[in-house]
Amino acid sequence: MKIAGLMLFITDVHALGLPLTKGINLTEAWYWDSDERSRQWSARFNEKMNKMPTSMQAASYSAALQYLKAVKTAGTDGAEPVMAQLRKQKIDDMYTANGTIREDGRMVHDLQLMEIKSPAESKRPWDYYKPVQRIPGDQAFASKAESKCKHWS
Repeated sequence: MKIAGLMLFITDVHALGLPLTKGINLTEAWYWDSDERSRQWSARFNEKMNKMPTSMQAASYSAALQYLKAVKTAGTDGAEPVMAQLRKQKIDDMYTANGTIREDGRMVHDLQLMEIKSPAESKRPWDYYKPVQRIPGDQAFASKAESKCKHWS
C-alpha cells in the first residue's frame, strides 16, 4: 500500500522541488499537461501569472464558464433555471470532459492518481506528474445510496 496526498498542488511540488517530492502519489482532478485544451489554457494562464495553474484555479475558471453558459442558455440568472440547465448540459471544457452535475449539486468527473516524477523524468519546467490510474467519476464520488445529503431525495 502507498499513501496518496489528497490536497497537494502543483505549486507545492514546484516550491518543494522534484528531489524532495519524487515518487509521491497524489489524486488530481486536473493537470495542466493532460491534453491539448488544458495545455493551451494553461499557457495563457502562465503568460499572465508566471506559473502553471493548480487544479483549483482551473476548476474555478471552469465553474464560472459553465455558469455563464447556463445563464445564456436559460435566458436568466435565476438560480432554479440555471441549475436546471447545468444539470442538463455536459461539462466539457479545458477542465473536464463529460462531467455532469447531479441533483445534489455535485459535479461528477474523473480523477487521476498521479505520481510525481523524478528530476531525471521531468523534460521541461512544470513537467511534474505522470498518470498512474484514471478513477471514473462514478467511483470517485459518493453515490446517492452512500450520500447522507438530506437534500438529495
